[in-house]
Amino acid sequence: MLKLSKLTDYAVVALVRLGQQDDVMTSPSLSQATGIPEPTVAKVLKILAAHDLVVSLRGARGGYRLARPLNDISVARVITAVDGPISLTACVDGGGCDTRSLCGVCGQWDAVNDAIRGALSSISLADMQGHGQRGHGPCEQEHDDRRDHRTGATGGGVHETSVAGPAAAV
Repeated sequence: MLKLSKLTDYAVVALVRLGQQDDVMTSPSLSQATGIPEPTVAKVLKILAAHDLVVSLRGARGGYRLARPLNDISVARVITAVDGPISLTACVDGGGCDTRSLCGVCGQWDAVNDAIRGALSSISLADMQGHGQRGHGPCEQEHDDRRDHRTGATGGGVHETSVAGPAAAV
C-alpha cells in the first residue's frame, strides 16, 4: 500500500475549507476550523502560496484565500505542489534505476503511473468537497471511532488518506 503524505492530506483539507469561505481566513482560524495544528497549517499555506494555489493577503484584514475555484484545482496538482512529481517508482519517466539490466519491466511502470496521474488529474477539490460531510461518508465513522471515551471529544478534523491495491497510490 502506498500513501499520500499527511502534509498532502492536510493541504487538501485546508484548500477545501478555504473554498467554503467567502472571505479570507487566517492560519489560526483555519487551524481551528480543520483541527490541523497551526504550525502545520502555516507550513501548508506557505507551500500552497508558492505554487499559486492560495493567495496571501497582508494587513489587518489579511489571511489566505484560494487563487482559483475548487473545481479548477485537481488532486494531482495539490500532490505535486506538496510532494513533488507523481512517480510510483524511481524509473518512471526515465528516472534512474539500479537494476535496469536485470529488471524485466523497465519502462512498463510509465503506463501505470500515467493512468494514476490521469485519474488524480480528473478529480477536482470541488469533487472532494462533497465527500465526508457530516453523516455522508466514511470519515463520520472514523471520527466516531477516534472519540476519546474519557471526554467524549472526537479526534481532529484530519484523517489518514490512503489508496490500497497492487500499484494503487501516490
